[in-house]
Amino acid sequence: MSSKKSRGPSKMYNTHRGTIYWSTAEKFLNSRIVDRYKGKIQLLLTSPPFPLNRKKKYGNLCGIPYLKWLASFAPAFRKLLAPGGSIVLELGNAWELGRPVMSTLALEALLEFKREGKLRLVQQFVVHNPARLPSPAQWVNVERIRVKDAFTHLWWLAPSDRPYADNRSVLTPYSAAMKDLLKSKRYNAGPRPSEHHIGKRSFLKDNGGAIASNVLSFSNTSSNDAYQDYCRKNGLKPHPARMQRDLAAFFVKFLTREGDTVLDPFAGSNTTGAVAEALRRKWVSIEANRDYIRGSRGRFANNSRRSQ
Repeated sequence: MSSKKSRGPSKMYNTHRGTIYWSTAEKFLNSRIVDRYKGKIQLLLTSPPFPLNRKKKYGNLCGIPYLKWLASFAPAFRKLLAPGGSIVLELGNAWELGRPVMSTLALEALLEFKREGKLRLVQQFVVHNPARLPSPAQWVNVERIRVKDAFTHLWWLAPSDRPYADNRSVLTPYSAAMKDLLKSKRYNAGPRPSEHHIGKRSFLKDNGGAIASNVLSFSNTSSNDAYQDYCRKNGLKPHPARMQRDLAAFFVKFLTREGDTVLDPFAGSNTTGAVAEALRRKWVSIEANRDYIRGSRGRFANNSRRSQ
Protein backbone atom coordinates (compact mmCIF):
# COMPACT_ATOMS: atom_id res chain seq x y z
CA MET A 1 0.00 0.00 0.00
CA SER A 2 2.61 2.47 -1.10
CA SER A 3 3.34 4.51 -4.19
CA LYS A 4 6.80 3.00 -4.18
CA LYS A 5 6.26 -0.64 -5.16
CA SER A 6 8.66 -3.27 -6.38
CA ARG A 7 7.96 -5.48 -9.40
CA GLY A 8 8.21 -8.54 -7.20
CA PRO A 9 9.63 -9.52 -3.82
CA SER A 10 13.28 -8.45 -3.57
CA LYS A 11 15.53 -9.31 -0.66
CA MET A 12 16.84 -6.01 0.65
CA TYR A 13 19.07 -7.19 3.51
CA ASN A 14 19.49 -10.06 5.87
CA THR A 15 20.96 -10.61 9.31
CA HIS A 16 22.15 -13.74 11.07
CA ARG A 17 18.52 -14.71 11.80
CA GLY A 18 16.28 -12.92 9.34
CA THR A 19 15.47 -11.32 6.00
CA ILE A 20 13.43 -8.33 4.88
CA TYR A 21 11.79 -8.21 1.45
CA TRP A 22 10.79 -5.16 -0.55
CA SER A 23 7.27 -6.04 -1.68
CA THR A 24 3.62 -5.55 -0.96
CA ALA A 25 2.18 -8.28 1.21
CA GLU A 26 -0.10 -9.26 -1.66
CA LYS A 27 2.75 -9.81 -4.11
CA PHE A 28 4.81 -11.67 -1.55
CA LEU A 29 1.97 -14.06 -0.76
CA ASN A 30 1.48 -14.76 -4.49
CA SER A 31 5.17 -15.34 -5.17
CA ARG A 32 7.18 -18.55 -5.12
CA ILE A 33 9.25 -17.23 -2.24
CA VAL A 34 6.33 -17.70 0.15
CA ASP A 35 6.46 -21.47 -0.33
CA ARG A 36 9.61 -21.76 1.77
CA TYR A 37 7.77 -20.29 4.75
CA LYS A 38 4.50 -22.23 4.62
CA GLY A 39 3.87 -24.14 7.82
CA LYS A 40 6.92 -22.60 9.51
CA ILE A 41 5.71 -19.32 11.03
CA GLN A 42 5.15 -19.63 14.78
CA LEU A 43 3.99 -16.04 15.17
CA LEU A 44 2.62 -13.57 12.65
CA LEU A 45 2.81 -10.25 14.48
CA THR A 46 1.86 -7.11 12.61
CA SER A 47 0.26 -3.70 12.70
CA PRO A 48 -1.45 -3.30 9.31
CA PRO A 49 -2.44 0.17 8.12
CA PHE A 50 -5.39 1.37 10.18
CA PRO A 51 -8.81 2.21 8.65
CA LEU A 52 -8.35 5.97 8.91
CA ASN A 53 -10.43 8.69 7.27
CA ARG A 54 -7.37 10.47 5.90
CA LYS A 55 -4.66 8.98 3.73
CA LYS A 56 -1.29 8.55 5.41
CA LYS A 57 2.10 8.30 3.72
CA TYR A 58 2.46 4.68 4.83
CA GLY A 59 -0.79 3.85 2.99
CA ASN A 60 -4.26 2.95 4.19
CA LEU A 61 -7.72 2.16 2.88
CA CYS A 62 -11.06 3.34 4.19
CA GLY A 63 -14.54 1.87 4.58
CA ILE A 64 -15.63 -1.43 3.07
CA PRO A 65 -12.54 -1.68 0.82
CA TYR A 66 -10.44 -1.84 3.99
CA LEU A 67 -12.59 -4.61 5.45
CA LYS A 68 -12.33 -6.70 2.30
CA TRP A 69 -8.61 -5.98 1.92
CA LEU A 70 -7.70 -7.10 5.44
CA ALA A 71 -9.91 -10.19 5.34
CA SER A 72 -8.36 -11.29 2.04
CA PHE A 73 -5.08 -12.06 3.81
CA ALA A 74 -6.54 -14.43 6.40
CA PRO A 75 -6.48 -17.73 4.43
CA ALA A 76 -2.91 -17.16 3.22
CA PHE A 77 -1.72 -16.15 6.68
CA ARG A 78 -3.21 -19.32 8.14
CA LYS A 79 -1.30 -21.49 5.65
CA LEU A 80 1.95 -19.92 6.82
CA LEU A 81 1.45 -20.88 10.45
CA ALA A 82 3.31 -23.74 12.08
CA PRO A 83 1.33 -26.19 14.24
CA GLY A 84 0.44 -24.24 17.37
CA GLY A 85 1.14 -20.94 15.63
CA SER A 86 -0.58 -17.61 16.29
CA ILE A 87 -1.56 -14.37 14.58
CA VAL A 88 -1.51 -11.10 16.54
CA LEU A 89 -3.03 -8.05 14.83
CA GLU A 90 -2.86 -4.50 16.12
CA LEU A 91 -5.92 -2.56 15.00
CA GLY A 92 -6.39 1.07 15.87
CA ASN A 93 -9.63 2.90 16.46
CA ALA A 94 -11.46 4.72 13.67
CA TRP A 95 -13.95 7.60 13.67
CA GLU A 96 -16.80 8.43 11.34
CA LEU A 97 -15.80 11.08 8.83
CA GLY A 98 -16.75 14.54 10.10
CA ARG A 99 -18.65 13.15 13.09
CA PRO A 100 -17.67 12.78 16.77
CA VAL A 101 -18.69 9.12 16.85
CA MET A 102 -16.55 6.03 16.55
CA SER A 103 -16.58 3.75 13.55
CA THR A 104 -17.08 0.01 14.02
CA LEU A 105 -15.04 -0.73 10.90
CA ALA A 106 -12.02 -2.10 12.77
CA LEU A 107 -14.23 -4.56 14.66
CA GLU A 108 -16.09 -5.55 11.51
CA ALA A 109 -12.77 -6.08 9.71
CA LEU A 110 -11.50 -8.24 12.57
CA LEU A 111 -14.60 -10.44 12.50
CA GLU A 112 -14.42 -10.79 8.72
CA PHE A 113 -10.72 -11.67 8.99
CA LYS A 114 -11.59 -14.29 11.61
CA ARG A 115 -14.31 -15.81 9.41
CA GLU A 116 -12.25 -15.86 6.23
CA GLY A 117 -9.33 -17.53 7.99
CA LYS A 118 -11.49 -19.93 10.02
CA LEU A 119 -9.67 -18.73 13.11
CA ARG A 120 -10.40 -18.65 16.84
CA LEU A 121 -10.21 -15.40 18.77
CA VAL A 122 -7.92 -16.52 21.59
CA GLN A 123 -7.64 -13.28 23.59
CA GLN A 124 -8.07 -9.53 23.33
CA PHE A 125 -5.38 -7.08 24.48
CA VAL A 126 -5.67 -3.35 25.16
CA VAL A 127 -2.46 -1.38 24.67
CA HIS A 128 -2.31 2.02 26.31
CA ASN A 129 0.13 4.69 25.14
CA PRO A 130 0.17 7.37 27.88
CA ALA A 131 2.26 9.70 25.72
CA ARG A 132 -0.05 9.66 22.71
CA LEU A 133 -1.05 13.10 21.45
CA PRO A 134 -4.70 14.14 21.88
CA SER A 135 -6.90 12.93 19.04
CA PRO A 136 -9.21 13.29 17.18
CA ALA A 137 -8.08 16.92 17.33
CA GLN A 138 -11.40 18.51 16.30
CA TRP A 139 -13.40 16.80 19.03
CA VAL A 140 -10.70 16.70 21.73
CA ASN A 141 -8.67 19.92 21.29
CA VAL A 142 -11.05 22.28 19.53
CA GLU A 143 -14.60 21.48 20.63
CA ARG A 144 -13.58 19.68 23.86
CA ILE A 145 -16.43 17.18 23.61
CA ARG A 146 -14.36 13.96 23.71
CA VAL A 147 -11.36 12.70 25.68
CA LYS A 148 -8.18 11.70 23.87
CA ASP A 149 -8.00 8.32 22.20
CA ALA A 150 -4.95 6.71 23.83
CA PHE A 151 -5.16 2.99 23.17
CA THR A 152 -5.25 0.37 20.45
CA HIS A 153 -6.42 -3.22 20.46
CA LEU A 154 -4.32 -6.26 19.72
CA TRP A 155 -6.20 -9.39 18.78
CA TRP A 156 -4.66 -12.82 19.28
CA LEU A 157 -6.06 -15.36 16.82
CA ALA A 158 -5.13 -18.94 15.98
CA PRO A 159 -6.40 -21.93 14.00
CA SER A 160 -6.69 -23.97 17.22
CA ASP A 161 -7.98 -23.46 20.74
CA ARG A 162 -4.56 -24.09 22.25
CA PRO A 163 -1.75 -22.40 20.29
CA TYR A 164 1.64 -22.41 21.96
CA ALA A 165 1.91 -19.84 24.77
CA ASP A 166 3.73 -19.55 28.08
CA ASN A 167 2.85 -16.69 30.40
CA ARG A 168 5.90 -17.50 32.54
CA SER A 169 7.91 -15.85 29.77
CA VAL A 170 6.24 -12.48 30.35
CA LEU A 171 6.05 -12.21 34.12
CA THR A 172 5.98 -8.70 35.55
CA PRO A 173 7.82 -7.49 38.68
CA TYR A 174 6.05 -8.09 41.96
CA SER A 175 4.54 -5.05 43.68
CA ALA A 176 6.08 -3.82 46.93
CA ALA A 177 3.11 -5.28 48.82
CA MET A 178 3.61 -8.70 47.24
CA LYS A 179 7.30 -8.63 48.06
CA ASP A 180 6.45 -7.88 51.69
CA LEU A 181 3.92 -10.72 51.69
CA LEU A 182 6.47 -13.21 50.38
CA LYS A 183 8.94 -12.03 52.98
CA SER A 184 6.53 -12.16 55.93
CA LYS A 185 4.84 -15.42 54.88
CA ARG A 186 1.60 -14.10 56.37
CA TYR A 187 -1.57 -14.06 54.31
CA ASN A 188 -5.23 -13.77 55.22
CA ALA A 189 -6.43 -16.92 53.53
CA GLY A 190 -10.00 -18.16 53.46
CA PRO A 191 -13.37 -17.33 51.87
CA ARG A 192 -14.05 -14.03 50.11
CA PRO A 193 -17.33 -12.12 49.49
CA SER A 194 -17.07 -13.33 45.89
CA GLU A 195 -17.41 -16.92 47.29
CA HIS A 196 -13.86 -17.77 46.24
CA HIS A 197 -11.81 -19.64 48.80
CA ILE A 198 -8.13 -18.73 48.68
CA GLY A 199 -5.54 -20.94 50.32
CA LYS A 200 -2.26 -19.78 51.79
CA ARG A 201 -0.14 -21.55 49.22
CA SER A 202 -1.82 -19.66 46.37
CA PHE A 203 -0.11 -16.39 47.31
CA LEU A 204 2.94 -17.41 49.31
CA LYS A 205 4.83 -19.09 46.49
CA ASP A 206 7.48 -16.99 44.76
CA ASN A 207 7.02 -17.61 41.03
CA GLY A 208 9.60 -15.02 40.00
CA GLY A 209 7.02 -12.40 39.11
CA ALA A 210 3.33 -11.64 38.66
CA ILE A 211 1.22 -12.95 35.81
CA ALA A 212 0.82 -10.26 33.16
CA SER A 213 -2.63 -8.91 32.34
CA ASN A 214 -4.15 -8.29 28.93
CA VAL A 215 -3.96 -4.53 29.54
CA LEU A 216 -0.51 -3.36 28.49
CA SER A 217 1.03 0.10 28.71
CA PHE A 218 3.99 1.27 26.65
CA SER A 219 5.12 4.74 25.61
CA ASN A 220 6.67 5.47 22.24
CA THR A 221 8.48 8.72 23.00
CA SER A 222 12.15 8.00 22.32
CA SER A 223 13.75 10.50 19.96
CA ASN A 224 17.36 9.38 20.18
CA ASP A 225 17.31 5.61 19.74
CA ALA A 226 19.60 3.87 17.24
CA TYR A 227 16.88 3.74 14.59
CA GLN A 228 16.08 7.45 14.61
CA ASP A 229 19.74 8.37 14.90
CA TYR A 230 20.48 6.27 11.81
CA CYS A 231 17.63 7.92 9.90
CA ARG A 232 18.90 11.40 10.79
CA LYS A 233 22.47 10.62 9.76
CA ASN A 234 21.34 9.18 6.42
CA GLY A 235 18.70 11.78 5.55
CA LEU A 236 15.81 9.33 5.90
CA LYS A 237 12.41 10.16 7.34
CA PRO A 238 11.45 7.78 10.19
CA HIS A 239 8.26 5.76 9.86
CA PRO A 240 5.44 7.83 11.43
CA ALA A 241 3.65 4.92 13.14
CA ARG A 242 6.27 2.66 14.69
CA MET A 243 5.34 -0.30 16.87
CA GLN A 244 6.77 -0.08 20.39
CA ARG A 245 9.71 -2.42 20.93
CA ASP A 246 8.39 -3.55 24.32
CA LEU A 247 5.04 -4.41 22.77
CA ALA A 248 6.64 -6.59 20.10
CA ALA A 249 8.91 -8.18 22.70
CA PHE A 250 5.93 -9.10 24.88
CA PHE A 251 4.27 -11.19 22.18
CA VAL A 252 7.49 -12.67 20.81
CA LYS A 253 8.43 -13.91 24.29
CA PHE A 254 4.88 -15.00 25.15
CA LEU A 255 4.04 -16.92 21.96
CA THR A 256 7.38 -18.25 20.66
CA ARG A 257 10.52 -20.05 21.77
CA GLU A 258 14.13 -19.47 20.76
CA GLY A 259 14.65 -20.64 17.20
CA ASP A 260 11.01 -20.14 16.16
CA THR A 261 10.18 -17.94 13.16
CA VAL A 262 8.29 -14.63 13.39
CA LEU A 263 6.71 -12.88 10.38
CA ASP A 264 5.62 -9.26 9.93
CA PRO A 265 3.94 -8.71 6.54
CA PHE A 266 3.55 -4.93 7.09
CA ALA A 267 6.94 -4.33 8.65
CA GLY A 268 7.26 -0.54 8.50
CA SER A 269 10.47 0.24 10.38
CA ASN A 270 10.91 -3.48 11.14
CA THR A 271 10.53 -3.34 14.90
CA THR A 272 9.28 -6.94 14.85
CA GLY A 273 12.35 -8.21 13.04
CA ALA A 274 14.75 -6.35 15.29
CA VAL A 275 13.06 -7.64 18.44
CA ALA A 276 12.99 -11.20 17.10
CA GLU A 277 16.70 -10.95 16.29
CA ALA A 278 17.53 -9.74 19.80
CA LEU A 279 15.47 -12.55 21.34
CA ARG A 280 17.16 -15.23 19.21
CA ARG A 281 14.19 -15.94 16.97
CA LYS A 282 14.26 -16.23 13.20
CA TRP A 283 12.29 -13.55 11.36
CA VAL A 284 10.84 -12.57 7.99
CA SER A 285 9.60 -9.06 7.21
CA ILE A 286 7.83 -7.57 4.20
CA GLU A 287 7.58 -3.85 3.49
CA ALA A 288 6.33 -2.04 0.38
CA ASN A 289 8.11 1.27 0.98
CA ARG A 290 11.78 1.11 0.13
CA ASP A 291 12.67 4.19 2.17
CA TYR A 292 11.25 2.59 5.29
CA ILE A 293 13.38 -0.49 4.64
CA ARG A 294 16.46 1.67 4.25
CA GLY A 295 15.77 3.33 7.56
CA SER A 296 15.14 0.00 9.28
CA ARG A 297 18.80 -0.93 8.76
CA GLY A 298 19.50 1.33 11.70
CA ARG A 299 17.87 -1.22 14.00
CA PHE A 300 20.68 -3.65 13.14
CA ALA A 301 23.55 -1.17 12.86
CA ASN A 302 25.74 -2.95 15.38
CA ASN A 303 24.95 -6.62 14.89
CA SER A 304 23.74 -7.45 11.38
CA ARG A 305 25.24 -9.15 8.36
CA ARG A 306 23.51 -7.55 5.41
CA SER A 307 23.34 -8.39 1.73
CA GLN A 308 21.66 -6.61 -1.15
